[in-house]
Amino acid sequence: MKIRPHKFASVVSRLDLPAEITYAADITAVRGQVLVVRALEEKRVYDQVELTTGRMAHVGKGDVFVGALGRRDALRGFVGRIPEHIAAGDTLNLLNLGGVLGQAVSENQDVGHSLRVEVLGMVTRDGRGVNLEDAAIPDHDPANGGSGARVPPLIVVSGTCMNSGKTVAACEIIAYLSQQGYAVGGAKLTGVAALRDPLNMQDHGALKVLTFQDCGLPSTAALDDVAPIAKRVLRALESEAGRELDVVVAEMGDGIIGQYGVDTILRDTEFKTWIRAHVLTANDLVAAWGGVRWLAENDLTVDVIAGPATDNQVGIRYVRDELGVSASNARTDPEGFVRLVEQAAFGQDGAQDDAGAS
Repeated sequence: MKIRPHKFASVVSRLDLPAEITYAADITAVRGQVLVVRALEEKRVYDQVELTTGRMAHVGKGDVFVGALGRRDALRGFVGRIPEHIAAGDTLNLLNLGGVLGQAVSENQDVGHSLRVEVLGMVTRDGRGVNLEDAAIPDHDPANGGSGARVPPLIVVSGTCMNSGKTVAACEIIAYLSQQGYAVGGAKLTGVAALRDPLNMQDHGALKVLTFQDCGLPSTAALDDVAPIAKRVLRALESEAGRELDVVVAEMGDGIIGQYGVDTILRDTEFKTWIRAHVLTANDLVAAWGGVRWLAENDLTVDVIAGPATDNQVGIRYVRDELGVSASNARTDPEGFVRLVEQAAFGQDGAQDDAGAS
């Protein structure tokens, strides 16, 4: 069967699907499988899907669009699973703005229920079902027969929770270092598939940005170990950029404690050796205290704390005086914030002598 969908969600952006697709009624219910669905309703809140261009588009009742099966475990969003069996005509839910599809099992009072969609079928190409893994980046890990590509020095941005200011902090770092002449790459290592954050990093000067989505994953939720995925992303960055990078700013979606595997990356011995500076964004002072303590228990140092916990001098003074960590707000004092990060990563003189900024 053939159909021309109204929209292609950003989760399938690497697949280069044609405007007219073929689909089959027999569906393989596995992570990353690409489906074509029809919206069963029209919402006023959380009513959009991100397209493969990165543009947001309203989803109207009856709209046909393409997404991919995945899991979501958002503390402040929807929770959804991939059903064991899916048939044409079944009802699923749009779990995130990037077009991840699944069966919603928990909703959010701020955005209501997740938009319901009717499954039309599984997208096919050359007679077989299409999966996000079909367009995954190469694996350079020498343990898997790869080239063992170099990983540039990392500035890691993690947070105590989603919506704690990680992306703002990461983008301010990228913008400042790029303006100073550093060759900067970007990465988002955990979360749910969407183009918004990587495009934001590119807009702020990152020469190349890769995410877990580029490894064929709709999300990193409930994976036993996300570290191999993170290292695959980082090892591919210079090859994809086509040049050597001075530094990579790596954002961890969700919180250091959560269902998206941030902890498995931060505990990885090899990953730790690549970190030059670690920024923690915290929603409040309790979160800042707990985040510093949790990271210390895992032999990780926090160099700078940002986020809502540093919105004014009360929080900044507490972090500096009681936790012994530098603190600055990436929104209200971006220059002061990024200078602290640069000093932590490259020392007083920056990277001109240390990392060969270009």
